[in-house]
Order: sequence, then structure tokens, then C-alpha cells
Amino acid sequence: MNATINTGLVGFGLSGRVFHAPFIHTHPGFMLRSVVERHHHHSAAVYPYVNIVRDYRELLEDENIELLVVATPNIQHFPMVRDGLRAGKHVVVEKPFTPTSAEADELIRIADEAGKNIFVYHNRRWDGDFLTIRKLLAEGRLGLVQYYEAHFDRYSPDLKPGAWRDEALPGGGILYDLGAHLIDQALCLFGPPSGLRAEIRAERPGSPVDDYFRIVMTYPGTDVVLTAGMMVKEPGPRFIVKGDKGTFIKEGIDPQEAELKAGKMPVGDHWGADKPGFYGVLDDGGRVPTENGDYMAFYENVHDVLRKN
Repeated sequence: MNATINTGLVGFGLSGRVFHAPFIHTHPGFMLRSVVERHHHHSAAVYPYVNIVRDYRELLEDENIELLVVATPNIQHFPMVRDGLRAGKHVVVEKPFTPTSAEADELIRIADEAGKNIFVYHNRRWDGDFLTIRKLLAEGRLGLVQYYEAHFDRYSPDLKPGAWRDEALPGGGILYDLGAHLIDQALCLFGPPSGLRAEIRAERPGSPVDDYFRIVMTYPGTDVVLTAGMMVKEPGPRFIVKGDKGTFIKEGIDPQEAELKAGKMPVGDHWGADKPGFYGVLDDGGRVPTENGDYMAFYENVHDVLRKN
């Protein structure tokens, strides 16, 4: 077994370019060996050493590739992950895992048979604001949580021609896209709910997919409200957490995505650091320094699983 995990990246759109390639490139335990780009050579401008291929099946046939990263539209997750597992690869797949739970169960069965691992990329577990909330709850500073509200709002009133998220396909729409993050965070904090209700609708004229949702997950003594919309011109707080000892309110969004889009690499002690003006506030008016965001922790975990069992 090589010390370095040779990795093939399927897709170099927003997901592959921003959320995966920089971490695979920067982490010393990985080698970004090949990138699938159907029509372009964009990855070569940043990673001139990579091998660019046009079809992901070429990665399946490459015996040197140990890990396949699937950063493609949601409808392609199931067949590509299935093919990767059957080709003897471990697989990282973007969230949402698959459009249906039946497909997810089938991939888990195939992975078990093949003795391979599937890692679903829920990077927002390592947003600085969410890490701060986890720390506050672990320290008991808010007491028993009675109300938790999380937002992922945007202002994008026009449909984007050719954008798969705006197409009426399995896995399209805002609930699969942004809702997957908020639901995953809530499950990390509170576990499966005892009750669930939701309002899901299209607000933009002519939208074929949902672009607004409000989900309420109920727990004994606690309500969890998750909401996102594409028509929110002036977003409010991103998190509101009320406990019997205090309330925490956080505005702004983790800076890692913006830094990655700007071409920065995830290195240095100040990576993922929030601006003091966006520190969250406890109900007594005190500011709580935001924990540094750390998306690299996802790939550090993948490395630990594959190399340290």
C-alpha cells in the first residue's frame, strides 16, 4: 500500500474546484492524480501536474487510483459511486448522498461486499459557526436547548439556464442542495427527531423546483427550525439557539467558501478565521469568538480511515 492516497476527481465545477481539489492538493497524504473534465482544461491552470481525462471510466481502469471523488450533479451520484466501488475504489461523494434512500442502501450494500468505504461530503460540519455552537453546547453555556433555528438564505431571483440545480430532476432544488447541510447539522446536534413537518415550495416565477423550505424537527422539549430560500434579499441571523441558561445569535457565513473561490489554499493558522464583527452574541451582549472553520478535517478523517483504520 502506498503511503500517499492517489486520488481521481470526477468533475471540476464549483464543487470539485472549490471544495475538493484544494484539500487533496494541500494535504500531504493525498495526490491529485487525475481530474475528469469533459470539455475543458481548467484544472491544469492550478494543478499543472494532473492528468486530465474526459470520461470517469478511465479512472475506474487506473489501478493506481485508490480514491474516487464524485463531485457531479446529484443524479449522477448513484451510478458513479456504484461503478467506483465495483472497480475497487474507495469513494468520496458530494452531498446529498443519493436522491433516494433505496439507492443509498444499495450503495452501502455494494460497499460492504467490496470491502470499501463511502464518505459523504458534509463539509458544513466544519463551519466555524457550527463548531462554535457545538462548543457552547458541550460546555453547557446555553443549558438545555429549547429552540434552535438555522438559515441558509440567498438572493437569486432568476433561474440560471442550464443549471442542474434548477432543473426538475431527481435531487434538484434547494432542499436537496442546501437543506442537506442544515438537516445534517441538526442530526449531529440532536439526533433523529420524534416529529417532523415541512413547508416546501417554489417562489421564483416559473421555477420547476423548490426554492424555499421551512422544516420543523421536534424533540422532547426542543424545536428545531431549518429554513432556506432563494428570495431573501436581506438575510437575518444564520443561527439562533435558545437555552434555559442563555441565547446565542450568529450572523454571517463561514469564510472558507469565499476564500476558496478566490483561489486561496487551505493553509496557515488563520485559515477559516471569522472577522470579529461577525462573532456571535450571547444574550448578555458578550461576543463569542468564532472557532476557525476547518474543512480539511474532512479529508484528515478520510486519510485516518484509509491509513490508520
